[in-house]
Amino acid sequence: MQGTNAAVYEVTDFQRDVLEASYRIPVLVDFWAPWCGPCQILGPVLERLAQKYAGKWKLVKVNTDEHPELAMQYGVRGIPAVKLFVNGEVVGEFVGALPEYAIEQWLAEVLPDENRAQLEQIEQLLDEGKLAEAEPLLRKLLTADPGNDKARVLLARIRVFDDPDEAERLLENLDIAEAAYLQQIEGIRTIARLLRLKDQPESLPEGPGRDFYRQAIEALARKDFDTAVERLIDVLRKDRYYDDDGARKAGVAIFTLLGARHPVTQRWRRTFDMWLY
Repeated sequence: MQGTNAAVYEVTDFQRDVLEASYRIPVLVDFWAPWCGPCQILGPVLERLAQKYAGKWKLVKVNTDEHPELAMQYGVRGIPAVKLFVNGEVVGEFVGALPEYAIEQWLAEVLPDENRAQLEQIEQLLDEGKLAEAEPLLRKLLTADPGNDKARVLLARIRVFDDPDEAERLLENLDIAEAAYLQQIEGIRTIARLLRLKDQPESLPEGPGRDFYRQAIEALARKDFDTAVERLIDVLRKDRYYDDDGARKAGVAIFTLLGARHPVTQRWRRTFDMWLY
């Protein structure tokens, strides 16, 4: 294998350079040819990304004019063709000169995530309402991987009830597009806003639901979630759209952050939803 720089190589032995190497590190293979115009556009983009993500994956370039048998073996019918190998298998591929941002999105979807299994375990704990067990796991994960945005959201989900300011700091400069995480972010910000209102009851809007709303906030601050939801239902009964639909937003936030299997969610969600319609 001939190295053009630290993360980009021209193939010399596909078995060694790609298949065997992919058991140690993901290998991105660029099938190209010198006469191919789109290949000349894509090549520098892939090489730049290989440098940017050096150590996470490596790029191996295969000239299909010199290695037609490899192109045939891996079903390459048009170039540029890019295939990602992990543990000797193709786990993702695309054809054509995609823009850099699209390639990065594709890589985020297909590259193995060594923290994914741990995050799934933590999410399960949170959905069961086991916040105390989840927090040390999240802090350990973030110590090893401070840029893990999903872990930051999950930690903020726990911390918002004790320290809304810390929770909102954890949400700064995130790059997340998944709906489930966006819903949690919205819930965290809703709870943070409510907890700040605890010391500013005079700022609550006038209306028949005001006293119940204030009592819900006070219960939330002491983490008496049953009472908080009960008072929010009272708000819905008295003044459905009080504080710009605040009771609905607060209840949904509580259920989202506590988790679907938390006893409070299971006790109150159906009754709460009945009062929304």
